Amino acid sequence: MQAEVTRHGHSQLEAAMAHLSDLIGFDTTSAYSNLEIISHIETFLTQWGCETTVLPDASGNKANLVARLGPKDIPGIVLSGHTDVVPARPASWASAPFSMEQRGSRLFGRGTCDMKGFLACVLAAVPSFSQGQLSRPFYFCFSHDEEVGCQGAPAIARYLAALDTPPALAIIGEPSEMQLVTGQKGKVAMTVTVHGDGGHSSFAPQHVNAVEYASRIIEMVSQRSRRYEREGPFDHDFTVPHSTALTTLVEGGIATNVTPDTCRFTFELRSIDQASAEADMQALIADVEQALLPEMQRQSDKAGIEWRELFSYPAMGDASDTDIFKRIEPILPDRGGKVSYGSEGGVFEIEGGIPSLIIGPGSIRQAHKTDEFIEIDQLSQCLTFFDTLNNWMRH
Repeated sequence: MQAEVTRHGHSQLEAAMAHLSDLIGFDTTSAYSNLEIISHIETFLTQWGCETTVLPDASGNKANLVARLGPKDIPGIVLSGHTDVVPARPASWASAPFSMEQRGSRLFGRGTCDMKGFLACVLAAVPSFSQGQLSRPFYFCFSHDEEVGCQGAPAIARYLAALDTPPALAIIGEPSEMQLVTGQKGKVAMTVTVHGDGGHSSFAPQHVNAVEYASRIIEMVSQRSRRYEREGPFDHDFTVPHSTALTTLVEGGIATNVTPDTCRFTFELRSIDQASAEADMQALIADVEQALLPEMQRQSDKAGIEWRELFSYPAMGDASDTDIFKRIEPILPDRGGKVSYGSEGGVFEIEGGIPSLIIGPGSIRQAHKTDEFIEIDQLSQCLTFFDTLNNWMRH
């Protein structure tokens, strides 16, 4: 595949590396606008005959892009990836994070692995996809704000579902080392604010210490996680075969001699299926409030516990039993099980009714790290898969 020459005179692998360099040059940290990279991608796709649709968010500072290549009255295949990346601290990197650098067989830069490497391969393959007659359409989908809770993908999924002929399958290009992933956990992220009743710490027994009560809630979160580890339910296809719960951020108190009246912390629940994630979260809230609220409010009517969902995204189910999977299975890569990290696959499935798989270049172990990189061979493997998929789409 890498030897195939594009209309620009470069091999597809060279084209993918050039595209990746361009994409890395856009600082699309989730806190910033992604409009420039969307415009860049749309311009390229339009040149190769794609019909494009931009889906702006309510603020107008972010947008999704959906592009179709091929007939619109036949169910097609989605190739989907997010344009945003997690933050990078340049001082801790060996090279500038938003300027791609090659060192040996690796390409370094924020997003090389998660997941602009996949986007670059899509762009490099489009010239081949556009040649001749496709029997089924490709849908190229580029979303915003995946890293902060899959905020952009629902609009894409609903747009596709509303088409006269929706796509049959979505391939999400999250880093899977080009193995086939058939499941992904769902996640609920929650911020908890514990309201106590503070004052001078010498009167501590008369106060409701928000930090101490927060620590008791955090321990209940930990207990639930340990119970998942002991009792399941289990699905050993996952990299971590059970649900998990984890506190990730804590903030409280103002001075060493003041009983804290407020403490705020964030925790997450990752579940092997979405129904149990929602039920388990409600059960945890009920357990905490039953155990702690009466005790807190006997001490002070100011005391309370405030729960706020930061974001959630659904689990991605196993599409192996669908008709489209059975038809396409012969050309799919080897199975790599199911993953505990998040993706937009569950959104396509739940919001759009589109069965989804994860297949993408790079290792999740490099995602979100300082000096993030992707192996060049992973791009090559992705292009080879696209070549096979392109042939299948013409039969």
